[in-house]
Amino acid sequence: MSRLQHLQERRAHDCRLSPDRALQTLDEAESFLHDRGLLTRTTDCALPSLFEACHEEPYGADKAGFGQWPKTKWRWSGALLERQGIHGPKVHAGKTLYLTDDTAALADPICRSELERMDAADPDSALLLRQLGNAGPSSADDLRVELGLKARELKAIRSPLERCGAILSLRLEESRLARWDHVFPEASPGGGIEDLIVAGVRAAVVAPEAELRRWFSWKWLVDAELVDRLVEEGRLERPEPGWVSLAEGE
Repeated sequence: MSRLQHLQERRAHDCRLSPDRALQTLDEAESFLHDRGLLTRTTDCALPSLFEACHEEPYGADKAGFGQWPKTKWRWSGALLERQGIHGPKVHAGKTLYLTDDTAALADPICRSELERMDAADPDSALLLRQLGNAGPSSADDLRVELGLKARELKAIRSPLERCGAILSLRLEESRLARWDHVFPEASPGGGIEDLIVAGVRAAVVAPEAELRRWFSWKWLVDAELVDRLVEEGRLERPEPGWVSLAEGE
């Protein structure tokens, strides 16, 4: 068996890709996240997926969008975010990415940098960030009232801020928006895009190299030499051309 075949078999087990490995409870889903470090909600790349690991028929097989979510376990999408130490920033190109405290720490320096960038780059973003800075986590309704915005106007401002990780939704009590630095008041001593890419490869076990650039919203940080550097440093390897995995021993 080739190295790639071995990794793909391990991926099928670790990422729960077969029905015999289906998640049965929300507690199992939480353990799955802590084991992998990060999860997408739906299947769209090599990163492990919460709903793919459910192996449940869709809510509406003939419907697109939400209709393709698991028939009963779709509720886990929000319930998982109500658990302590689990976060769901929309940094998977605008889609929710489930993170633990540990993997959120890897994204921390990027999200703090994005807070500064968006505050300086766009007056509307700066207005929303300043309001959240003064008031703390706030509901969308409260923000619309305080800023005098219509729902679609608030959405147009918040969406790019969520996409880059400057703000995120909290689900522990009620759905509220918060600045990244309010959720994580202390800056992480490490992290960054290279650490986050390595964490993603670990989560996936093995992945097509061409995918890595679209895993996270910050595509401009994934330069053409990033994988080469990580391979040279002994953090990643190419089991076959076009594929990446953790280096043996990592």
